[in-house]
Amino acid sequence: MVSAVLDHLGLNVPDLVAAKAYYDEMMPLLGFETFFFNEGEFSYRPEGNKPGTRLFFYSALEPGDYSRHRAGLQHLSFRLRTRPEVDRAYEKAVELGSDVIYAPKLWPEYHEHYYSAFWHDPHGFMLEPVCHKPPA
Repeated sequence: MVSAVLDHLGLNVPDLVAAKAYYDEMMPLLGFETFFFNEGEFSYRPEGNKPGTRLFFYSALEPGDYSRHRAGLQHLSFRLRTRPEVDRAYEKAVELGSDVIYAPKLWPEYHEHYYSAFWHDPHGFMLEPVCHKPPA
């Protein structure tokens, strides 16, 4: 049987130090822990070494601005267990000065329990914590 889990994603950023500072604050709220880091890259894995997609960050080798409107990555979404977890991730994003697109809310056009928020990280990547469950 073939596994359906995406092993990892790699993202290039213009400032590795700033990205690491931001994501070291954000990733624990999204269910991730540090996997490894060195001067040229850093990464996160699902906490407790659970199966799931790892996220790697690298220094961009070519200058240029990122846009989710161009071909390529549109956004990253992180599935959380509860709506309060979505709220806490959003509050951390606000605390870190993220560019908020949407505060936490229901998105019934996706399904009746789709609860999420959207913001940009310091490099322009759109992030979305989402909960698919009804309120507890």
